[in-house]
Amino acid sequence: MKPYVTLKILDKVGYIEFFNPPHNALTPSLLNDLTSLINSAALENKIHIIILKSGGDRVFCAGASFNQMVEISDEVEGKSFFMGFANVINALRKCPKIIIGSVQGKVVGGGVGLASAVDICFATEFADIKLSELSVGIGPFVIEPAVKRKIGVSAMSQLTLKAQTFFSAKWAMEKGLYANVFESNNELIREVESLALELSTYNIDSLTAFKRIQWEGTDDWDKLLESRAQLSGKMSLSPKAKSYLKKFI
Repeated sequence: MKPYVTLKILDKVGYIEFFNPPHNALTPSLLNDLTSLINSAALENKIHIIILKSGGDRVFCAGASFNQMVEISDEVEGKSFFMGFANVINALRKCPKIIIGSVQGKVVGGGVGLASAVDICFATEFADIKLSELSVGIGPFVIEPAVKRKIGVSAMSQLTLKAQTFFSAKWAMEKGLYANVFESNNELIREVESLALELSTYNIDSLTAFKRIQWEGTDDWDKLLESRAQLSGKMSLSPKAKSYLKKFI
């Protein structure tokens, strides 16, 4: 199957789904499409609640595409590449509608940023998480504000410094990333869709007001994440990062 990002509307719920086989790594093109659809859903009056999910059943998101990252040749290209995740996180943050994350499998790197930037996130017991950036010569700089806001400084440090370790979905739930963890994808889907349908009957203005309150103190993130994208782009040009990325590819 070919990569895609889609938006489907059903019963006042907008289903945004991304897919890029085999591991749902996100390219700049897919990130741009994802940002565009989040912004479109934010303006669509037929949508009251949004569900963010990925296709497939084994990996929610493997983060940024290493195949394209290794091709970065200067700091301008580097910043542009990492702005993809910055733009998605800011779109999720600024969207006036509640966004529910549905995480069916493993989450790596930038995918952890997406799971952290939704308003509430549910997962299966297979949704272990890892921040592998330091192990490939870069760092989780762009997603750090979102992840730290969700799970705290200590847990963020553990994830970042133990860069080759998968932390269990139960650990992620205990730290606050996931609201609940289910044994199967079917149970996950039922819970997410049930909550979305329930919330879609609520006063949308009240939901929007609540979301704004929850995200207070993040008005500087447009500039902050841009500066982090510039830093990540610079790190990706280092000889060590290039060497590590080529080994992974």
